[in-house]
Amino acid sequence: MSAEKKDEGPILDLRDGAHMPFFQHLEELRRRLIICFIAIAVGFAIVYSFARPIFHLLTAPLLKALPEGETLVYIGLPEAFVTYLKLGFWGGLVLALPVIFHQLWGFIAPGLYRQERRYVIPFVLCSTLLFAVGAFFGYLAVFPVGFRFFLSFSDGTMRALPAVAQYFSLSLKLLFGFGIIFELPVIMVFLARMGLVKPDFLVRQRKYAIVIVFIVAGVLTPGPDVLSQLLMACPLLILYEVSILLVRMIARKPEAAAQETPTES
Repeated sequence: MSAEKKDEGPILDLRDGAHMPFFQHLEELRRRLIICFIAIAVGFAIVYSFARPIFHLLTAPLLKALPEGETLVYIGLPEAFVTYLKLGFWGGLVLALPVIFHQLWGFIAPGLYRQERRYVIPFVLCSTLLFAVGAFFGYLAVFPVGFRFFLSFSDGTMRALPAVAQYFSLSLKLLFGFGIIFELPVIMVFLARMGLVKPDFLVRQRKYAIVIVFIVAGVLTPGPDVLSQLLMACPLLILYEVSILLVRMIARKPEAAAQETPTES
């Protein structure tokens, strides 16, 4: 009997009073990772089936900024094919985000109180929605301004010949960058639930946050004009204020919730 318990590895205590052997915890992680990989594979198959029209949509802001008749080029013969494969993978990853967020929450849920587990649906929906809003904001508001700035260096001695792979890499970094930045409220709420962030702290650090926001806006928006930087900074400042409100709402809940006794499942 003692040898059998030893094989199970360390015992992890859960918030609901139950216990889970360490290796069983690893098996749970493996199962959820497999589900995530399957979701990404399904998303890849869907996106790759429409890779050409999706890539045309992705390149629309650049094509509008290019002189009439100009197009993207690819130098290496497999470059376009490899770009479509990358588009399928990253697009599949985006499509799989609801499943990934759900599996992530399901993995950490046993360590939470029953009342805290009710946040799974809002967590998945808000995380996915904010990421999509951030990516669309970058595509609609920042891409046109940035590409016009890059192309403004073309003159009689230089001519822009944007390559397919380079454009895809740049646009991918921008889209994911904006998507992750727009996750700020969700991150702040998560940190507040863990007791790592307080509303008073966020209020006191507001002046520093404003400086950081404008620095980030200056880095992410290639256009040197003030309008493009404000276009990026204003949503970030709004997200910061929304984060303060959400953290304050959490802090106003009765302190008894923090001392809630575990309930049996």
